[in-house]
Amino acid sequence: MENILNKMPPFEAGSVWLVGAGPGDAGLLTLYAYEALRQADVLVYDALVGQDILELTGPDTILEYAGKRGGKPSPKQNDITERLIALAREGKKVLRLKGGDPYIFGRGGEEALTLAAHNVPFRVIPGISSGVGGLPYAGIPLTHRETNSAVTFLTGHDASGKIPNVNWDHIAKGSPVIVVYMGVKHIRSISERLIRYGRNKSESVAIIFKATTEDQKVVITTLETAADDLDKSKLKPPALIVIGDVVKLRPELDWYGKFLALGAKG
Repeated sequence: MENILNKMPPFEAGSVWLVGAGPGDAGLLTLYAYEALRQADVLVYDALVGQDILELTGPDTILEYAGKRGGKPSPKQNDITERLIALAREGKKVLRLKGGDPYIFGRGGEEALTLAAHNVPFRVIPGISSGVGGLPYAGIPLTHRETNSAVTFLTGHDASGKIPNVNWDHIAKGSPVIVVYMGVKHIRSISERLIRYGRNKSESVAIIFKATTEDQKVVITTLETAADDLDKSKLKPPALIVIGDVVKLRPELDWYGKFLALGAKG
């Protein structure tokens, strides 16, 4: 282990590391992410980064919250990126920590492009995206050779907050498994579009709340009843929506649910 850490790239002063924090469970951090937390002068972090991860920072690290949550007052993206640039130009080791993976519906690409345009050195450390890491904790394999050989990852809203303008016909007919990020707000419209373009209204759906954390909850439903069952659950985002036959495998594969039922920690 020590030999691996000795080969870690240096976190240079005046640079920014864009780092994925994973889906929630601190144990799913990469070694690069862990080292960045220990070395950073300033940590600029998102709303979905848990307290147990923040506590891994060094004793002198300054923490700056930059969380963006739908429907709530949030810092503007331009202000966040300008802050990263300013901190780097002050000679700080700047860690920009984002839930999941920075480049998967995380706006990390936008931040990296702006850093590059201002000649600020940066490194991108991938994280386990919630759409990949969250499913096993809910007892759902992303792929299974008897159910699917393709997966579609879909954002539940576009930059304006509206339902995304995608080819729903192709998605409905072409992808046996669909994973929707940030789709709670538009779950009724998404379900209606998929059914309209050929999905079976009784197709299995899982809605996973706070995936990989001790507060994880999973609602099993169907495409037709997903919106109503979501309303009845009273559960709030963050949540993933998984559509497809892989959801049916959950009863046998729900290892984490059994841990939580016993009061154990993941």
